Amino acid sequence: MIDIQPLAILREIDRAGSLSRAAEQLNLTQSAVSHAIRRFEDRHNVKLWEREGHKLRLTLTGEYLLGLARRVLPQLEHGASVLEDYARGRRGAIRVGMECHPCQDWLMRVVDPFLAQWPDVELDVTTAFQFGGLAALENHEIDILVTPDPVEHAGIEYTPVFDYELVLAVSETHPLAGKQHIEPGDLAGEVLITYPVSRERLDIYTRFLVPAHVAPRRHRTVETTDLMLKLVASGQAVSATPDWLLRVAKGVTGRSLGEGIVKSIHLGQRSGSAASYLDGFVDLAKGVQL
Repeated sequence: MIDIQPLAILREIDRAGSLSRAAEQLNLTQSAVSHAIRRFEDRHNVKLWEREGHKLRLTLTGEYLLGLARRVLPQLEHGASVLEDYARGRRGAIRVGMECHPCQDWLMRVVDPFLAQWPDVELDVTTAFQFGGLAALENHEIDILVTPDPVEHAGIEYTPVFDYELVLAVSETHPLAGKQHIEPGDLAGEVLITYPVSRERLDIYTRFLVPAHVAPRRHRTVETTDLMLKLVASGQAVSATPDWLLRVAKGVTGRSLGEGIVKSIHLGQRSGSAASYLDGFVDLAKGVQL
């Protein structure tokens, strides 16, 4: 049987970047951490790391166990959380992961009725995933994934909750505001703003610019929707934006990209979930539109 402590140590060293900081996070001394690893190595006749000056380099065995820790520990931590819920008399907890930056307003419309209907269920929302939302869902780091880009995967089910069109947001005084449909070449001289997401996951690139072999004059990213729309309204940039965000935006209008890029927001969850409050969340979400 593999002890949990060495797995936790390897994961924390990977997160913290050093043995000393990992020891602090685990409330252990460096000596205790080193002894725990040495006992594990002696017991299994393996080496987990080698020293290169002041740095530690994982061996192949160490790399394997780090990967195992990343998969197993979140599930054990989730199990401990569930047991704590039962012990305290709570019905459970639901962790929602967001892969849709502009969906916060929509989510809040779901959260209010959900909390009213399930007052004993603890709810948490996160946008931080070490390996992406799908991996977080599969590894029990989250229970529901909000995503505009569902990836088929064994053991994961997706429910579409609402459709929208991805449009080009431009200032009402921008020359492109006079066009009904935007062509890829129209963006060759523009500054394009997006959320901080890799280009491989941005539809404005994968479904519009790349097939036409066009690139914007400049591409920059911003964290918040408010700042994005203010920059667009000022005429400094354009942005590919869900159409619902522009319904109340001042000084900004949207134009279809080509013949139109229609998408859907999906909720992903693990197949066979027995928690009724998860189904309750999905049912409520299907009735909330933007």
